[in-house]
Amino acid sequence: MIGKIESSRIMALREQVLAAQPSVCTERAKIITDSYEKNQSQPIVIKRALALKDILEHMSIYILDGELIVGNHSSSLRAAPIFPEYSMDWVIDELDEFEKRSGDRYTISEKSKEDLRKIYPFWENNTLIKYGLSLFPEESISAYENGVIRAEGNLTSGDGHLAVNYRKILEEGIDGIKAEAETRLASLDPTDFEALKQMTFLRAVVITLDAMTAFSDRFSRLAKEAALSETDPKRQEELFNISHICASVPRKPAKTFHEGLQSIWFVQLVLQLESNGHSVSFGRLDQYLYPLYREDIETGKITSADARELLENLWIKLYSITKIRSWSHTRFSAGGPLYQNVTIGGQTSDGRDAVNDLSFRVLESVSATRLTQPNLTVRYHRGLSEEFLDQCVEVIKLGFGMPAFNNDEIIIPTMISLGVDPVDACDFSAIGCVEVAVPGKWGYRCTGMSFLNLMKVLKIALNRGVDPDTGVKYLNSDKGLGTFESFDDLFDTWSKTVRYFARQTVVIDTAVDTALERLIPDIFCSALTDDCIGRGKHLKEGGAVYDFISGLQVGIANLGNSLMAMKKLVFDEKQISQDELKTALDQDFSGEGGEALRQKLLTKAPKYGQDDEAVDEMVSQAYMEFINELSKYHNTRYGRGPIGGTYYAGTSSISANVPSGAKVGATPDGRKAYTPLAEGSSPAAGTDIFGPTAVLNSVSKLPTDRILGGVLLNQKISPASMRSPESKTKLKAMIRTFFNDLKGFHIQYNIVDRATLEDAVVHPEKHKNLIVRVAGYSAFFTVLSPDTQQDIINRTEHVI
Repeated sequence: MIGKIESSRIMALREQVLAAQPSVCTERAKIITDSYEKNQSQPIVIKRALALKDILEHMSIYILDGELIVGNHSSSLRAAPIFPEYSMDWVIDELDEFEKRSGDRYTISEKSKEDLRKIYPFWENNTLIKYGLSLFPEESISAYENGVIRAEGNLTSGDGHLAVNYRKILEEGIDGIKAEAETRLASLDPTDFEALKQMTFLRAVVITLDAMTAFSDRFSRLAKEAALSETDPKRQEELFNISHICASVPRKPAKTFHEGLQSIWFVQLVLQLESNGHSVSFGRLDQYLYPLYREDIETGKITSADARELLENLWIKLYSITKIRSWSHTRFSAGGPLYQNVTIGGQTSDGRDAVNDLSFRVLESVSATRLTQPNLTVRYHRGLSEEFLDQCVEVIKLGFGMPAFNNDEIIIPTMISLGVDPVDACDFSAIGCVEVAVPGKWGYRCTGMSFLNLMKVLKIALNRGVDPDTGVKYLNSDKGLGTFESFDDLFDTWSKTVRYFARQTVVIDTAVDTALERLIPDIFCSALTDDCIGRGKHLKEGGAVYDFISGLQVGIANLGNSLMAMKKLVFDEKQISQDELKTALDQDFSGEGGEALRQKLLTKAPKYGQDDEAVDEMVSQAYMEFINELSKYHNTRYGRGPIGGTYYAGTSSISANVPSGAKVGATPDGRKAYTPLAEGSSPAAGTDIFGPTAVLNSVSKLPTDRILGGVLLNQKISPASMRSPESKTKLKAMIRTFFNDLKGFHIQYNIVDRATLEDAVVHPEKHKNLIVRVAGYSAFFTVLSPDTQQDIINRTEHVI
């Protein structure tokens, strides 16, 4: 049943995890510090493997009452481990602030604070961020520190943004993958330099795979001990069964649906413990788990209700994982998202609809638990059944922002054009938010590299190459507001400026990736991604079959609106002079006549999202200046094995539109200083005044085939307008038209009204279960910071 938990067990587990206050766990930090200290002479890949082994051997483990899927991320429920190898300065600086934050608060004991202060001296000058920043050229440091380009999350976190080969894990087990590594290891000649390097990596692989097996064995023993002391016969039988399952998977191939779910959860858990990179996703779960599900259903081992209960248990486990970020990074990922994406639907390699009975069970179970994890994505294609789309819309109407849709009709052809094998392209999945990749074959960060603040770039272009907010000069330019001879002259200056900063994003990305490759390679993750074992290379060295990456560009709607307003009102119609505009922007429209000028900018020029050909074309032209420049560059894996090694664009700005806007003064679209920018590829708040179809038409004009990093479109719909059967029919028709005819990339919906959101700000205790779609993810509204809450409130509320 859609939207309802039918199991008392699941209801109790859900309430337990929701009641748990997010806190800080120091276990991992202390264990890895000891491990690094005793293994300092080891090669980095061995050191990392041994560190993971020590973590899995010595961390606390427990089994919650009633759960059927077991495995914990930290010493207590919803506790965030600290990953000191990435960064420690912010941890120490903010220890006394974690509980005082305006959003995303974490409790921490005085003992834990003291533990972290004790290990800090070892890490003070031994972290990824210190090394990575040392590789930045001076001009890149300036762009980073002044908010033009942000990459803090890349330097204080792991990579993430991929899905490993879960199908292979289920079919071969860890033992099968280990045998592959050992066979490859035995074939190498240590007298050859490259072979010796590969041998070291493969030795590290074997260490991590053995550690995974030992970890699951720990839970097998714990479940057996719990069973022996259990007085309830039914629970005792469950615990003995859990013990048997954990002794088998993921070491051996999964034989049942329950074993399959436990296997992929253990792997997900260890991936999160190895690295704190987010967006570690599950790929097409309804496809690779379906054979186990079907066999168990057909043989009577489980019922559909049993399968759904197991899935719901897994979703609660996903929500139990939490991650603490620095406050400055938190503002780019408000609500503490982990972006653990599960993809369902889509089509098979021969074009048939891939929806199966398990697809429905996943949809039902996610709607029932109604948590922020997993991040559920449906792959849409022309042949998607009406029945399944109908159920998707029923879930959307529940109002927690899921599922989102990605479109096979544009993504598969675009992947093939980049050199992806057609069979692999048909197997793509969503990764994290809206980004896409081939599970088990794609390297890190198909998107999620550095954030480029496009409006910061525009302000620099309008100010003779100088950032007006900091006074820092980036380009030698004699062009600025007041000196442009024509709009073409202005646009040419924009082009030169954005191309300069496109190059700077690559410089920063290269430094970050170089630091990660040298200091923090992820061995376990690499072992589960093709073809790292075959090549004897971890992911950062080029072990993946495919390796295309993307940064995130923030504020494309504001950019197009600003350029269009200047073209129309300053250059074409001459209603505003360049000097008048410059003065108004410098004064944030507060001087004499400033507000009247601002209203002209807001109302007398068309806006992106209104289906106006001129402004929509302006957005695309301005964005293409960046995209064309970006296409000249390669990532650090180029020529080292993978297909690709190149860049594409991405608009999945997460919640970065809020802190990015806080770095930018007033802009020519009429936006006031330091207020949020537009989110993703969505129109600027309040400008999409001609309804949702106009928005879809505008977004469809973007160069979607050049933005494989994701074209993220949020739509906010009034709940009252979704109550009639006709509204449901209209919404389905809009989705089909947007994807079939307009070749849209992505869409997701917030079904919530302004009054509810405003009441939740004033009375958060009455809205503890209110979930909203922030960007490419959902979050509990009341844990968001006030500025992010207000940004969501301000978004246009459409009527179907």
